[in-house]
Amino acid sequence: MISIVAKFEVNTGKEQKFLELVKELALVSQAEEGCIEYILHKDVQNPLIYCIIEKWKDQDAIDNHNSSAHFTEIVPRIVDITKAEINIYKPVLFLK
Repeated sequence: MISIVAKFEVNTGKEQKFLELVKELALVSQAEEGCIEYILHKDVQNPLIYCIIEKWKDQDAIDNHNSSAHFTEIVPRIVDITKAEINIYKPVLFLK
């Protein structure tokens, strides 16, 4: 499993557009082969900061996602109205 944490600081006045774009992206992404989880989170202190936490089966699933039509069409529109930071992680320790 590979996790992606995509953090966004949304430009003032663009919150609604951001949410519309992310919803459109998430609906299709969650249905993709290899997508385990795809959840949007909002910072509890700064209303302009969001992050998407994605969990994917493997690198092939991520590669397919990143080359999909919906990704290549929607993500540039999200980047245009945000400051984005993307980090990729692999699990090290899992406790129940």
